[in-house]
Amino acid sequence: MNSLLAINSPQLSRFKVIMAGISALILTVGIARFAYTPFLPLMLEQAGLSTLAGGWLATFNYVGYLLGVILIAWISDLQLKFRLYRLNLVLAVLSTIAMGMTTNLVLWSVLRLIAGLSSTAGIILAAGFVMSWLKRHQFKGNLGLHFSGLGLGIAIPGLAIVWMNHQLDWSMQWIVMGFFGILFFIPAWRWMPAPVRQSQQGDNRFKPPSRSWMNLMIAAYFCAGVGYVVSATFIVAILEHMPALAGWGDWIWVILGLTAVPSCVIWDKLSNRLGETSALVMSYSIMLVSIVIPALSNSLWFNMLGAILFGGTFAGVVSLMLVFIGHKFPHNPAKAMARLTISYGVAQITAPAIAGYISTHTGSYSGALWLAAVCMLVGIACLWRIHHTTAIEEKTT
Repeated sequence: MNSLLAINSPQLSRFKVIMAGISALILTVGIARFAYTPFLPLMLEQAGLSTLAGGWLATFNYVGYLLGVILIAWISDLQLKFRLYRLNLVLAVLSTIAMGMTTNLVLWSVLRLIAGLSSTAGIILAAGFVMSWLKRHQFKGNLGLHFSGLGLGIAIPGLAIVWMNHQLDWSMQWIVMGFFGILFFIPAWRWMPAPVRQSQQGDNRFKPPSRSWMNLMIAAYFCAGVGYVVSATFIVAILEHMPALAGWGDWIWVILGLTAVPSCVIWDKLSNRLGETSALVMSYSIMLVSIVIPALSNSLWFNMLGAILFGGTFAGVVSLMLVFIGHKFPHNPAKAMARLTISYGVAQITAPAIAGYISTHTGSYSGALWLAAVCMLVGIACLWRIHHTTAIEEKTT
């Protein structure tokens, strides 16, 4: 028995580290951040929240996320980053519970900002820690399993929300969701190993990307941020405003999340087969279709298809982008991921507010969806250029 445990211990450790990362994503992104999307229609109905104010609350959430990303990009000390990771786990729980304890718009804005700050624990810090641990222990450094937490972070809280909508008012839903998050706080805290300072020997083997390559990556990820945030913030409210889809918004949100769970693993495999840039172009193109569908159709089945396509791509785009940049900067992936994600964060700040203004003045979300679609087209063009630039750089090395 002891020998069997010894043989299995590396795999057991790998399981626990990956589960810590997934739990961090479910807590800090799925609950502290994403729960706002299915909660939004009920807050509009019961809490006196306007559509415009709803867009601004989303913007404050992404301001917090951007501040967190900038902070991570600035900090070099790994132990300080680990302490920040744990602090963000605590903030994710507390900020979620506190959302149900006030109706003050200023306090809501502060709490959404704190929740956005906490979400960096799952997307950036945990991703970097997990990738570094896997590589250090001779496991493959892909993050498909880790980023399945994005889909689980939608589906698991989403199922809870479907039940709570028939039992609790908006404020109790926030409070219950916060306490529910403690289930994921525990493994995210206990099973994530502290990072180990790595030797810098051999850095000269890795040629850093050119400035033009990095600028194109930043532009492409900004475009993905716009496409993602418009759909992720307003999709439930958009669907609930369609007569044929009234009452289906929360279920479509759950379907979206369930679709996202295996998507990152699938995109990992496609990336290995097609190449990283080709897989990214494909994921951007499918995400573009998912954004256009609710702008063109009120059909339940078409919009379910759109939700499935969006769920199958948005997490994959994040995973592919962060793994791509992590491979380019193997000795400090979290910092490189943070640098790239600043552009994603800027998009997430500006797009929800713009979408809120467009929907307020037009009485429809269609304009915001078309804006997101155009941005995705620009992102695809950037990725094609990255593909061409990468091919040229590989020929010259």
